[in-house]
Amino acid sequence: MSSITLYDSSGKNSGSINLLDDLFGIEPNMAVLHQVVTAQLAARRSGTQSTKTRRDVTGGGAKPYRQKGTGNARQGSITAPHFRGGGVAFAPKPRSYEQKTPKKMKKLALRSALSDRASEDKIVVVEDFGFETPSTKGAIALLKSLEIEGRVLVVITDGDEITWKSFRNLQHAHVVTASELNPYDVLVADFLLFCKETLPGAESPATGEADKTEAEA
Repeated sequence: MSSITLYDSSGKNSGSINLLDDLFGIEPNMAVLHQVVTAQLAARRSGTQSTKTRRDVTGGGAKPYRQKGTGNARQGSITAPHFRGGGVAFAPKPRSYEQKTPKKMKKLALRSALSDRASEDKIVVVEDFGFETPSTKGAIALLKSLEIEGRVLVVITDGDEITWKSFRNLQHAHVVTASELNPYDVLVADFLLFCKETLPGAESPATGEADKTEAEA
């Protein structure tokens, strides 16, 4: 079990916090990561495109000209794809691009993504965000004090509207709740910013030792 620095809302060192090896210390499974992220991106596709086939266009009830004697190729309908105004061959129709992914694969992919970020020291944890009122200026100051640059994924608690409003206007910040944490958002972020409450499997060193002692007793 490894530990990282815990910061307060002003960006100062406030101790340390443990990261569970099962979540942040595994060897990333790149094959599973690729499959799960591909499924995520596929599910985002609207699938609402719709083009008319030959049966959807107007006309085509009568044979355009007689079968023989015209010198032209035989034709049965003007709705054929090679006619102007005809239908489209193999036309795209509304469909779902969703791919079914087992829950175990999704969990493994998330653990792999978190472990990848942890191995590069890209995980930052604060005790709390410390916003009493929504403040974009305060959010910028917090990121600066934590020396976070680039795209950052901010993980907040459910219903923390103040923190969400503070970060929402920053183009390089993406805010999700702990329940919305997913492999794609983790991988595209340069840094992950958690508060102590939203860090998966979080426990302080002292708490971990106490729990171990109680379990042995």
